[in-house]
Amino acid sequence: MIDFRYLPPAEEEMIEAALFYEGQAHGLGAEFLDDVQRAIDRFRDNPKSGQVVVNELRRGLLSRFPFSLIYAVEAEAVLIVAVAHQRRRPYYWRDRINR
Repeated sequence: MIDFRYLPPAEEEMIEAALFYEGQAHGLGAEFLDDVQRAIDRFRDNPKSGQVVVNELRRGLLSRFPFSLIYAVEAEAVLIVAVAHQRRRPYYWRDRINR
């Protein structure tokens, strides 16, 4: 299994969403973070499992929440580029990485 890392804006998006969900119901923020981690673990096991969306960037869906993880496969890690809500600002994250 390869490693993973976040771009800082992606990590901020993840934290912001977790705080939002935690504000909706106690424990829901932690469930969101668990869903994110399960998706990352899938990508670490099978890096090319996500759908190619732009150049070499891939998208994988969370199981429970309406979010996609936008990621790139590097030699030693999966790089999380965005934690993107599926119904907001499509492709806003394109400028985060040069590919």
